[in-house]
Amino acid sequence: MPRRKTAAPFTSKIGARIRALRVERNLSLAQLADAGGLSKGHLSSVEHGLAAITVETLERIARALEALPMDLVTFPEEDDRGRIADIVRRLPKKDLPKLRREMLARAPAEAQAPTRRRASARA
Repeated sequence: MPRRKTAAPFTSKIGARIRALRVERNLSLAQLADAGGLSKGHLSSVEHGLAAITVETLERIARALEALPMDLVTFPEEDDRGRIADIVRRLPKKDLPKLRREMLARAPAEAQAPTRRRASARA
């Protein structure tokens, strides 16, 4: 995709989020680009919001960051859901099942129903 001359607001936010996660993990631009199978120039354009990226590219960057694609499009500074998702992202994986049980116990029954339906649909 061609490089934009000016950053679009949402792609700028995603780029800033990718850059923040990269810096948090002490990765250079080149290291993340190599790990994600991207050119350094393209990743730089992504981080500056100048490149529109595909879902596949988003997934490759997330995998290289050892994160979920959701983590790249969650903005902790915007609302409580984003802040909560960011806190959960930082927890050790071994703590997640307990946290999920605690959250389900606090959630209203109607909020739990879709999770149960999805689980029974897979069975």
